[in-house]
Amino acid sequence: MTAAGVRASRLFGLTLREAPGDTDVASHQLLLRAGYVRQLAAGIFSYLPLAQRALRKVATILREEMDAIGGQEIRMPVVHPAELWQASGRWYDIDETMVRFQDRRGRDMLLAMTHEEVVARLASTEVRSYRQLPMLVYQIQTKFRDELRARGGLIRVREFAMKDSYSLDRDLEGLGRQYEAHYQAYLRIGRRAGLSLVAVQSDVGMMGGRAAHEFMYVTPIGEDSLMLCSSCDYAANRDVARFVRDEPPDEEPAALEKVHTPGTRTIAELSEYLNISPERTGKVVFFVGTFPRSAEVASEPEADEDGERANEKLVMAIVRGDMEANVVQVQNLAGALALRPAHDEEIEVVGAVPGFASPIGTDRDMSVVIVDELVTRTPNLVLGANEPDHHLLNTNCGRDYEADIVGEIAAAVEGAGCPECGEPLRMARGVEVGNIFQLGTKYSVALGAYYADENGKERPIVLGSYGIGLGRLLACVAEEHRDDRGLMLPISIAPYHVSLVSLARSRDTAAIADRLYDELRTAGVEVLYDDRDASPGVKLTDADLQGMPLRLLVSERSLKQGGAELKRRAAEDAELVPLEDAVAGVLAEIEALRSELEANL
Repeated sequence: MTAAGVRASRLFGLTLREAPGDTDVASHQLLLRAGYVRQLAAGIFSYLPLAQRALRKVATILREEMDAIGGQEIRMPVVHPAELWQASGRWYDIDETMVRFQDRRGRDMLLAMTHEEVVARLASTEVRSYRQLPMLVYQIQTKFRDELRARGGLIRVREFAMKDSYSLDRDLEGLGRQYEAHYQAYLRIGRRAGLSLVAVQSDVGMMGGRAAHEFMYVTPIGEDSLMLCSSCDYAANRDVARFVRDEPPDEEPAALEKVHTPGTRTIAELSEYLNISPERTGKVVFFVGTFPRSAEVASEPEADEDGERANEKLVMAIVRGDMEANVVQVQNLAGALALRPAHDEEIEVVGAVPGFASPIGTDRDMSVVIVDELVTRTPNLVLGANEPDHHLLNTNCGRDYEADIVGEIAAAVEGAGCPECGEPLRMARGVEVGNIFQLGTKYSVALGAYYADENGKERPIVLGSYGIGLGRLLACVAEEHRDDRGLMLPISIAPYHVSLVSLARSRDTAAIADRLYDELRTAGVEVLYDDRDASPGVKLTDADLQGMPLRLLVSERSLKQGGAELKRRAAEDAELVPLEDAVAGVLAEIEALRSELEANL
């Protein structure tokens, strides 16, 4: 069977000498310059033939790995009726990231961000008995999330293709098995695409559930902060990272004392003025939390644009002065849908003074006070006196003020002790390529997805959810496999195996290149054939830029020397192969590249 091939003179998509000025990520610049993608609007891209072929190969890897662990492919709608998401509660919980609209009948609808609700509804009609479980279904489908800040080309987009799979089990033990199967499959997917992914513990976020992991490509361009241990396997997103906490000083609580501290609005200024270390102080961080509309708040909320009451309340987070508040943990403990930094006037309304604040003497009915557990164990911290240029010495949680909620809300930092082995943690940046969630029964209960057990008793189906973005995976591969000349894509996902470059000046040489093109395709080699009437410099530059794993060059010079020049994209030097051995040489290199990639599996 003849393999795919295209002549560059007919290829839809031009190469660019320079990337547009608003691109700041190398993979984005190269995918644009190489003619893979074009941006239509912020976070919305067209995928040209080269990208589409690469994405099809990514999809093949995903399908093979999902099929290998028992998956069955389905396809679900991209437009959902609101009542499904209202039943789960996420219609009310998710902000403007979810695109809501009404159809011509006035029915509330949305564009799919993910498909947990739809899977649960399907399970309610298709699963009856425990004998049908476990099951695993998956799809490769379009999603839309109206991200506030699309960035990095395909790294963070609004419209994207995602492989999302959903496990259905009778109990948590079954969920654990399918979760582990996905965990290993995702690591294999990364390796097959030429990426080494790191699995890190993560927050469950809007998905909810019992546990979650993210699969990260570690790179300086990443948006996520990761805490990694080089001595053991501990790895976590900083949002949920634990760390060894210092033992507080062993001293008796001292008497509360107000002192004058002019011009000390920061911990550094306060520590210098009082000649104490930052860990002897407390830091108060203010947020405004948005809570579910059913939640009770003591303060009178303001009306939002649609006339409904916006359920907001001040959140006061307290950590030790040498630490930072972990916003995700504060939000989770508060039970808020979202947090934002509080404005001075919102702080002042409860009786607190920005820069000199503490819970002491404030209107506690108008705020939620969340205290890091280390603060509750540390005696005699310095906190603000809620009076300009004044602080309180020797504050003690439980004696001078009470916490509404206590938890580990201090963020891990570089060098903090690993919670597993005690060795120093290192911080790295990463891009989330995929994620897996143990959902439990949240969606099955909400959408009526039950099965009958051996005794005929109805029990909720236990669900898991697993996603991986195709475009983001391609972008990460492009970020990893490149040099200053262009892309260097792995054999597994490159659009074509080889760039056949003709530098012919005569009809005879052109005819030889044409014949090689046909012979390569007949032998099963995918070929991008540069037959254009362009200069050698343009052709060679484009071949490097587009990043096919191999380049086969035919010219009068190479023929005079005895054949064609065969070169790996990642190599500096080419090898001269006789014409009669050119196809066999290309096939051997393809096999070698595949073997090298498979050696990492």
